[in-house]
Amino acid sequence: QVQLVESGGGLVQPGGSLRLSCAASGTIFSIPIMCWYRQAPGNQRALVATITSGGSTNYADSVKGRFTVSRDNSKNTVYLQMDDLKPEDTAVYYCNALIQSYRPYDAWGRGTQVTVSS
Repeated sequence: QVQLVESGGGLVQPGGSLRLSCAASGTIFSIPIMCWYRQAPGNQRALVATITSGGSTNYADSVKGRFTVSRDNSKNTVYLQMDDLKPEDTAVYYCNALIQSYRPYDAWGRGTQVTVSS
């Protein structure tokens, strides 16, 4: 069994910054890709950023230049540094990872709330 646990959400003013973390635990052989998604009220869950085990990244157009995804493979942890936050970034942020254990897992965290408001 594997699990993902997010942390770092909260309330921030427009223009502010937050850093989210997501740690994977369990019997883990490798994590080829880790992702961040977000879901705002009334909207579908949307991909925000991805990072491979080799460090290749991709971002949604809406966050390019403001968000940075990174990972520490030794800690099985992925981060999302969010700068210049806007009210439209308000959402529940979810961590997702493809985890190779004794079998492959498409694992999801429970989410962490990010609210951008003055």
